[in-house]
Amino acid sequence: MQSNKDLGGVDRWMTQAIAYMRRYLRKWPTSYARTVHDQMISGASYALGSGAVSVIILWLEARR
Repeated sequence: MQSNKDLGGVDRWMTQAIAYMRRYLRKWPTSYARTVHDQMISGASYALGSGAVSVIILWLEARR
């Protein structure tokens, strides 16, 4: 069985680890410049580009 002193160290370590992860996750979008909004805009542009390429390919195939 562990003493209370040992458990206090584990609690302190876990609290510090959780605080570090919160700080890291809060800073993560700014360091990679990707937020949900940015991802949505990027996805929409890829979808529009893909659609445009598909229309061009269909147009070229129809002309043959």
